Amino acid sequence: MPRRAYSVAFSIGLLGLAIGPVASQSGNHGQGHAENHDWYQQLKQPGTGYSCCNGTTNGIEGDCRPTRAYQTDDGTWRALINGRWVPVPPRVVLQQLAPDGNSHICASRSGMIYCFLGGSPKS
Repeated sequence: MPRRAYSVAFSIGLLGLAIGPVASQSGNHGQGHAENHDWYQQLKQPGTGYSCCNGTTNGIEGDCRPTRAYQTDDGTWRALINGRWVPVPPRVVLQQLAPDGNSHICASRSGMIYCFLGGSPKS
């Protein structure tokens, strides 16, 4: 194989490694839920005590999943949900870190946010 072909193959492999973690933190409904379900089901909505996680019902993935997020200059969070950056209401922000240190969100398919955990410091 010519040297250039090796270089292209290597670059494509690195790109795949870089995209993998980002894809798993896309905020898409159901993506990444199963891997984290055990600790998601322990999360409680602030102020109500209701579960943040609906689990899996009839084969439909739960509401919690990894996402990317950042904090704005005024301290509010914005999170990626189903391909859109949305503001996170302060009332749903949990004051704890996820075991993996990344951001996670529990939200319905329609975008109603139940709970949010911000990453450390940005994820």
